Formats: sequence, structure tokens, C-alpha cells
Amino acid sequence: MNVFRDGVIAFFSAVGMTTVVWLLAGAVLHAGRPTIPGLLLVLPVRGEALALEHDVRELRRVRSSLPGARIVIADCGLTAEARGLADYLAEREDNAAVVDGADFRLDAGDKR
Repeated sequence: MNVFRDGVIAFFSAVGMTTVVWLLAGAVLHAGRPTIPGLLLVLPVRGEALALEHDVRELRRVRSSLPGARIVIADCGLTAEARGLADYLAEREDNAAVVDGADFRLDAGDKR
């Protein structure tokens, strides 16, 4: 019976040590999350934009795993009421802005 008990203690000791080493290695290897400077999460919206609040909430969730990212709401023909909501949501967020969709071009940086 002592051999069985010693085996169980040895097993749990090995599992415990493996867990400690695993956690320490994870903490050292993932100490800093890389940032991507200038990363934009663009949300093009038009009309009444019924799901605007949900979409911004989802982008906020995505942005939490991407440090340095900004949320951009591109107004591609919003109604006045939806534009007011977009402005409100952009003011409420830290790194968010509303821009006119006609002025916002994704290929502006390409020199072809």
C-alpha cells in the first residue's frame, strides 16, 4: 500500500512540476504582445446601420487582442440619425473615429 501511495505522490509531484514549468515558460515567451503600428479596423456603414452598435462592440473585442489598432467607422451614406450614433460611439471609444467614406481609400498608400 505504501508503494501505491508513493506512486500517487510521485505522479502528482511530476504533474505539478510540469505545470509550473509550463506556466513559467509561457510567461517568459509571451511576455509582450507585438503591436502593429497603424493597424486600422475599418467598418464601412451606410443607410440606417441597424447593427452599428453591435459591430463596434465586436471590433472593440477584436481590438483588445491587437494592441495599437484603431477603429474607423467609414460613413458611406449614413442617415443623419445613424451618423449621430456613429459619432457618439466614436467619442465613447478610445481609439475610434468616424470618417467620410468618399475620402477614405484603402489603396491610397499604393503607388502603382
